[in-house]
Amino acid sequence: MPRLPRLTCLAVLLGSLTLAGCSDSSDSDRDGGGGEPGPSGELILTVLSGDPAQVSNGEARIAIDMPEGLAADEVSVEVEGRDVSDAFTSAGDNRLEGRVDGLAEGDNQVTATSSSDNIEPATLTLTNHPASGPIFSGPQQTPFFCAVDDDLANLELGPILDEQCSVETVVSYKYRTTGGAWADYSPGQERPEDMATTTTIDGDEVDFIVRWERGSLNRFLYSLAVLVPAPASTDDEPDLDVWNERLIYYFQGGVAIGHYQGDPSLSRALYVDGLAAGYAVAYSTGTKTGTHYNLELGGETALMVKSRFVAGYGVPDYTVGVGGSGGGIQQYVYAQNHPGLIDAGVPQYSYPDMVTQTIHIGDCELLERWMDLQVLDDPASKWATWENRTWLIGLNANSAVPNDVVDFGLTPWLLPGSTECTASWRGLSPLALNPHFGEAPGITAEQQAEVEWTHFADLINIYGRAEDGFATTTWDNVGVQYGLQALRDGNISPEEFLDLNWEVGSWKNEPEMVQEGCPFIIDLCFALDDSQPLYPDQIDPWSWRNATTATDSEPAPRKAADPGAIAAAFDSGMVNHGNVEIPLIDLRHYLEEELDMHNTHQSFAARQRLLDFDDDASNQVIWFVDRNPDGVNFDNTMAAFAVLDEWIANIRADPEASVGENRPEGAVDSCFASDGSLIASGDAVWDGILDDNPPGACTQRFPLYSTSRIVAGAPITGDVFKCQLQSVTEAFQKDLYGNWNPTREQLERLETIFPNGVCDYSLPGVVE
Repeated sequence: MPRLPRLTCLAVLLGSLTLAGCSDSSDSDRDGGGGEPGPSGELILTVLSGDPAQVSNGEARIAIDMPEGLAADEVSVEVEGRDVSDAFTSAGDNRLEGRVDGLAEGDNQVTATSSSDNIEPATLTLTNHPASGPIFSGPQQTPFFCAVDDDLANLELGPILDEQCSVETVVSYKYRTTGGAWADYSPGQERPEDMATTTTIDGDEVDFIVRWERGSLNRFLYSLAVLVPAPASTDDEPDLDVWNERLIYYFQGGVAIGHYQGDPSLSRALYVDGLAAGYAVAYSTGTKTGTHYNLELGGETALMVKSRFVAGYGVPDYTVGVGGSGGGIQQYVYAQNHPGLIDAGVPQYSYPDMVTQTIHIGDCELLERWMDLQVLDDPASKWATWENRTWLIGLNANSAVPNDVVDFGLTPWLLPGSTECTASWRGLSPLALNPHFGEAPGITAEQQAEVEWTHFADLINIYGRAEDGFATTTWDNVGVQYGLQALRDGNISPEEFLDLNWEVGSWKNEPEMVQEGCPFIIDLCFALDDSQPLYPDQIDPWSWRNATTATDSEPAPRKAADPGAIAAAFDSGMVNHGNVEIPLIDLRHYLEEELDMHNTHQSFAARQRLLDFDDDASNQVIWFVDRNPDGVNFDNTMAAFAVLDEWIANIRADPEASVGENRPEGAVDSCFASDGSLIASGDAVWDGILDDNPPGACTQRFPLYSTSRIVAGAPITGDVFKCQLQSVTEAFQKDLYGNWNPTREQLERLETIFPNGVCDYSLPGVVE
């Protein structure tokens, strides 16, 4: 029975009438008859699964904070007039939590009310976006090709359902065998004899059974996996009794230019070590840089995947990122652009971001061409000794590492050996810069020809178009003095320095570019015979057909960045500018001897960016592990997770202290031998890299290399797309060239190469 309003009771009393219950018996019942007032205050609605303006997939997990003393059954919840109260259950003292679904596209008003007159209701607007996206990344890319059957089979998914590459959401179970494989598990079946057990990070020993959800979000394939008890039947809601309440988001690397849904990695989706420790694991082909390198789209996808996890499974204690190469880049960039997406990270083989890598890698083919032609003219040239090439490219070089072009027999005049440019980066400059060089599974020749295959066109919503109709680009080498440090060190002569900078040139503008040749188009390599010219018609490992060239009277033209492109890169967050506040263990194997593309100085480039942002890099720890040339490299990722678990616990216990101040004992710079044993640790082990101190123990054990732009005078941060210029005269006045005292003819030649001046890296880079 509804209670009689207070004013009505008062009116009756004033009329000298006697009425049982006029003292508001409902309030009396609630306070036990002691006369204390009932609960008062307000209800507070909070979206736990993400920003209320960025809801997707028609669902959200919501919390309702209630005034003390209010009973849960006195709260009602509606979404656009639809009663969803049954979706909410107690989540601790004075709090309800629940998942609402069936949200319409666009705005949905959630209203929470109480039967108590003293409780203020709450309203909240959820803006729901389609499961196929987008939310904020702008118009979606076309053409866009769905996953092929083999890729779908990798996640045991059914057919593509529509033009948005949607697939039906599937939930099934897997168990880990004692032989180290995954096998199907049917709910209610007898326990298999070969079922393995595992011990979680919390010390619970359980059967190794995983609930595995797959589907599509933002047009990409996603996966959610969590350790569960043996299910008696197929469940709509996961049994989370053995979950350790921590989430791993596995970000995957690679390089691609989009237009494809992607091929999923089963080993990342079902990350064995993480699942064995009790972590849930989230994964998506949309957060695989081998699918695309649009990190605005990738960040959006990660938010949608995590939102799906939180909506369906609950809020994890924390989310930790992991992943190598582009997977490491994503952790740095998403931590900056989307605070709260991940709470900690283990970026492996990482770079600070992607787009600044194009700066020096865009130099590779240009410099390699010049050095190769020196050897062609003179087989005894210093550049025939591969190690000497480090003087110009900065990256490592090794006469013992095979060179694929030499192995083809296409360049018999060049001795075996390689550089990191050739062994690891060859072809990536065309992939980033040439609008003709790219493909996607299932694409026709006609469709391939219609696509602008560049990194910048992949992010056209960020960079926009230049007047020539192509995407604007950030690449610029105006004023760059290649080989400057080699000149100062005496490794090249002034005449070589001048010849290099006269001849090196740059990349042509996109309308002038053509498709690549051999070895980038492999089929062309096998179509050659002895009558084919050496270069640049078919055999063109330098992309010479797409580069500018010099004449006897004019140096090869340099390329300037498109106006606005650099500012777009910074403003969009595609450049990591150091605003990263989460705990990070930057982890890599030392692979310099292999000329692996994941060059080790990148960990310190990321650290310097952190320092440049706020003079504090105490949230980043750097671990190197020596490679094992005879077998599998030692993996201490789980050790990093254990340190981060303690680190986050410290932050929760002392939120007023900084991330760095909460570092546990194990969160310290370190280097390890190939068997995982500690070589050295401490604050000074990497001395001599970012300071003038004597080299630390790890610095001495693991030598670092640099880049062509660092050789040219740029900072280790690698984030100067376009330098400010100074006159050649000013550069000489600053002793930029060491002890070189040029002749008049040399000075005139230098000024002809650089009519507008040379780079002044003592000043910040230009951001137009």
